Amino acid sequence: MRITSINTNGIRSAHSKGFFNWLARSGADIVCVQETKAQIHQLIPAIRQPRGWHSYFMDAQKPGYSGVAIYSRHEPDEVIHGIGWDDFDAEGRYIEARFGNLSVVSLYLPSGTSGEIRQAVKYDFMARMIPWFQQRMASGREYVMCGDWNIAHQNIDLKNWRSNQKNSGFLPDERAWLDRLFGEIGLVDAFRVINQAPEQYTWWSNRGQSWDKNVGWRIDYHIVTPGLRQYVREASIYKRKRFSDHAPLTIDYDFELPTFAV
Repeated sequence: MRITSINTNGIRSAHSKGFFNWLARSGADIVCVQETKAQIHQLIPAIRQPRGWHSYFMDAQKPGYSGVAIYSRHEPDEVIHGIGWDDFDAEGRYIEARFGNLSVVSLYLPSGTSGEIRQAVKYDFMARMIPWFQQRMASGREYVMCGDWNIAHQNIDLKNWRSNQKNSGFLPDERAWLDRLFGEIGLVDAFRVINQAPEQYTWWSNRGQSWDKNVGWRIDYHIVTPGLRQYVREASIYKRKRFSDHAPLTIDYDFELPTFAV
């Protein structure tokens, strides 16, 4: 089972750069998209319902903002739009596809880079999500939660970690929150199960020559419940072509749909 996650920074823009041509050849079974920046009625058929895919969208109420989607080669048993919090759901940040006992989630956590107000919003969501994650762990379901989490976890997860310790995305409280998810709560950073190398980035600023110099951050994740750790087989970050300021993060899991059961 191959699952890909990408923040497209505008799905129509990514389409114009060849993203869906690449997707057709990628071998992906499920694709989790963040930051679609469009309402579904604005999408042409090639984006809204590409051939061979089941597609599901959770749009932000604000036009041209946020939004998440899931494309799947397999039809889910159920699709859940939103997390159940009005403020979070209004920003179009969560969609979940269920296949038997497996949930695949496209999740887009807020960024705090625009200033103190949005950083406070980010911290509020993070605090509320701790018990939410605990509930998921207690549910008996297995989860693959893909997305742009807007936090680099460790020093090896961004190029200039020393100069970014006071910047949103690498603040001590943000990193401690991920420590808690991967420690106390027991969730798993699937990429790091099999790849411990530095300079494995998924996002590069459009300023300067960040892409050319590989001055990046790893802020996109597959975060899975511990029962799925044993199924993680391969991971890759696609960088041959650019579809947005993020790169597609793909992980191969050693199970199949729709027969997967735990």
